[in-house]
Amino acid sequence: MRKRKVPMRKDLLTNTMQPKKELVRIVIGPDQEVSIDPTGKKSGRGAYVSLQPDKIAAAEKSGILERSLKTKIKPEFYQDLYAYVDHQKARKELFGDK
Repeated sequence: MRKRKVPMRKDLLTNTMQPKKELVRIVIGPDQEVSIDPTGKKSGRGAYVSLQPDKIAAAEKSGILERSLKTKIKPEFYQDLYAYVDHQKARKELFGDK
């Protein structure tokens, strides 16, 4: 049986290539709305970030997402991102890595 190729994406925060499943895509759509893209299929410019709360806090402090997406990001978005990361971390602990 042939092994499947694992899709890799560059993590904006650590500047390393990681499997797409271990990252979350942040997208700015055509309407200039910044949102979390759990499916990875929304239209617009995307940036991948790791599912680690400390890395997200560093990104919020440095403003790297704002520079990458070329827009102002509201503090409420970061709170939603923290909640999403916590949820994904809990899912991974419950169900394992699939």
